Amino acid sequence: MKGGRSKSDSRNNDAKLKRKGAGAGTKASKKAAKDPNKPKRPASAFFVFMEDFRKQYKESHPNNKSVAAVGKAGGDKWKSLSEAEKAPYAAKAEKRKFEYNKDMAAYNKRLAGGNDDESDKSKSEVNDEDEEDESDGEEEDDDE
Repeated sequence: MKGGRSKSDSRNNDAKLKRKGAGAGTKASKKAAKDPNKPKRPASAFFVFMEDFRKQYKESHPNNKSVAAVGKAGGDKWKSLSEAEKAPYAAKAEKRKFEYNKDMAAYNKRLAGGNDDESDKSKSEVNDEDEEDESDGEEEDDDE
């Protein structure tokens, strides 16, 4: 047979394909589950802008139900803004990013330490409360 395949060749190829397909589905199941306690990433300046823009857009277009239309209008408006007009949104985004970094540091510290018994208060807050308690006790001693 010139150029023809035998039955055994096609069976071998089918078996190889089946093995490849079976391996592809197992990778997704091995993916680690997301931690619900992990802080969410902060919004960018554009998304901070969109929070305000959606409210304004809904007021001026109450009958519009299209999410795509709001997104498109918001994108066009964002592109037309000058850097000075974008500055307050960038400042809010930067503030959120700072808070996120602080929360992530605390989150990572909790993971590394493995102490779930501690509350969400930082150690400085806990130490401040201890100092206040001690100062209250000293005042009582002065009165006696």
